[in-house]
Amino acid sequence: MPVITCIEDLRRLHKARVPRMFFDYCESGSYTEQTFRENVSDFARLRLRQKVAVDMSNRSIAGSMLGQKVTMPVALAPVGFTGMQSADGEIKAARAAEAFGVPFTLSTMSICSIEDVAAHTTAPFWFQLYVMKDWDFVGSALDRAKKAGCSALVLTLDLQILGQRHKDLKNGLSAPPKPTLANILDIATKWRWAYGMAQTKRHSFGNIVGHAKGVKDLSSLGSWTAEQFDPQLDWGKIARIRDMWGGKLILKGVLDEDDARRAADFGCDAMIVSNHGGRQLDGALSSIRRLPGIVRAVGDQAEVWMDSGIRSGQDVLKAIAMGAKATLIGRSYIYGLGAMGQAGVTAALEVIAKEIDTTMALCGERDIKNFGAHNLMIPKDFEGDWKD
Repeated sequence: MPVITCIEDLRRLHKARVPRMFFDYCESGSYTEQTFRENVSDFARLRLRQKVAVDMSNRSIAGSMLGQKVTMPVALAPVGFTGMQSADGEIKAARAAEAFGVPFTLSTMSICSIEDVAAHTTAPFWFQLYVMKDWDFVGSALDRAKKAGCSALVLTLDLQILGQRHKDLKNGLSAPPKPTLANILDIATKWRWAYGMAQTKRHSFGNIVGHAKGVKDLSSLGSWTAEQFDPQLDWGKIARIRDMWGGKLILKGVLDEDDARRAADFGCDAMIVSNHGGRQLDGALSSIRRLPGIVRAVGDQAEVWMDSGIRSGQDVLKAIAMGAKATLIGRSYIYGLGAMGQAGVTAALEVIAKEIDTTMALCGERDIKNFGAHNLMIPKDFEGDWKD
């Protein structure tokens, strides 16, 4: 068993153990990848304030998300193709999250279906929806999520059209991989991954195949997904989905203050400041730079969370200090899943929790609820001084 000290350890193992197309799917952004890189690097511009000679005993990093108690203010974000990083990956990640006491979010584009995850877990999880042109599929997906006991709907707003990711096109990304010579040679060197995949029947998109009209196999899946993301998604359709769902609603992909005000007035329970991990609009500002303005715009109308770029417990604390009530991690847990399966997801959560606890204490705080801007040194130009 390798010694895991940080998320980077898991990333290196992930790269070594998973076929290239799936590692690249995780570790890539759109076009030049500027936003993908700055999501991470902008965290380094924020510096922590050390405090000494304070009582550091009896610390707590626990919090809540939508009234649900969590062991730390971190949830697992929805990630497509998760079941291609490790066999039955969504089930493994959901189990790890449940055992650790943090929420798990299942993507529409998951390999394991809603029903699969529900059958192998006991805690309610969240379901993330991509809005499709096929409203029969949308309605069916919402009904299935309700039946499975999903406790919240995460509605993704920033994927009406797909940002181009060069690596995916060059690798010929597919689930399962196409049996080309390059893929066969690559998979031959990833025996752990191949052995796991040989033990499961879940090799395609479980929430779509057999559920979407006319999609019965892989050949029909490709053409369906290429045509189905709804470019006409607007607030009217969001309201329709809200009414169809009838439960707690989280809006994901907010990066503009005007949009944040609209979302708050709309009545969502929480919104996620996110640029889709740098995978959509390249050249957009990082989530951490956009976070403070959105927090000010929303006030106490809804919980404001953030994702994109979090690779450590220090990053979580910086997001909390900048006003986020909670955070979501995607790549950080996917690295662990690809590296060591369910144990790797647990390792990622343990690393982040320990980093939160230690860093919080060295900043002179005993309760994460008290962590704030006073614990940071923030550059004067951090949010940017932009021409109107």
